[in-house]
Amino acid sequence: MPSARSVVRPPEILSNQVSLPGRGVELALDWVEVAVPAGSVLLVHGYTGSKEDFSAVLPLFAEAGYCAYAYDQRGQYESKAEGPFSLDSWADDAAALARILPGHRDGYPMHLVGHSLGGLVVTRAALRSPELWSSVTLLCSGPGGHGEQARLRLMISALAELDIAEVQRRKRQLELSEGALPGTPEVEAFLAHRFLSGNPAALSQMSQLLIDTPDQMAALRATGLPVHVVYGERDAAWPQAVQDDMAARLGTVSVVIPDADHSPAIEQPQATVDTLVALFSQSR
Repeated sequence: MPSARSVVRPPEILSNQVSLPGRGVELALDWVEVAVPAGSVLLVHGYTGSKEDFSAVLPLFAEAGYCAYAYDQRGQYESKAEGPFSLDSWADDAAALARILPGHRDGYPMHLVGHSLGGLVVTRAALRSPELWSSVTLLCSGPGGHGEQARLRLMISALAELDIAEVQRRKRQLELSEGALPGTPEVEAFLAHRFLSGNPAALSQMSQLLIDTPDQMAALRATGLPVHVVYGERDAAWPQAVQDDMAARLGTVSVVIPDADHSPAIEQPQATVDTLVALFSQSR
């Protein structure tokens, strides 16, 4: 889970609930817009994350000339839904949202960025709706599920057996015992509130996706879309060798963001935006 460094939302960010026609879900959306954009960016958060993981980068994208959008996936934080919760449903939400955003309607390039588990979602979105995207970026992500299966299975069991507040308490205790740095009281309160606001069924299914999502890279390359692989120099959620091999199989090379861990958009927002904008400029 990304360790938020601030709960202050930059004043440039606009927020609203957006209904996706025919999908039975309202997504909580944060965004920034510019009058004549170079393109649009749709940012998809990862496991136990939310749109706030991108709060620091949204205004920086606007400064670089891009409209930028971040949302809570269905069943996460402020996006309420009873289901279905599946990789396809989360991917199709991203596509449905893109179709109603100004960038797509006005014909601007739409760049899709997925962080961590969000990378699995955007890969599936690219496979199911390749015509929507000008590029796909896998940010600190991997080709499929990853190796921390024991902990993920423990999360699934805990969600089935315990109150979600107790799950959150034990999870945070474990993270801190393993060396995670505590945030300010405000940040810790936000992280707890965000976790408790999610739908346990959605979190359980996201845990399962991280266990058994198959490698999708051959199919992703076959779309012909420009695909970028980016990670922080200390990222370890997926082994960096796995991410480098993934990039090679996609016909590209990994781009490393210095002095960043698993959440470069939080840890190095300016470098993250500069890196992504440079990659977007290479895409069609």
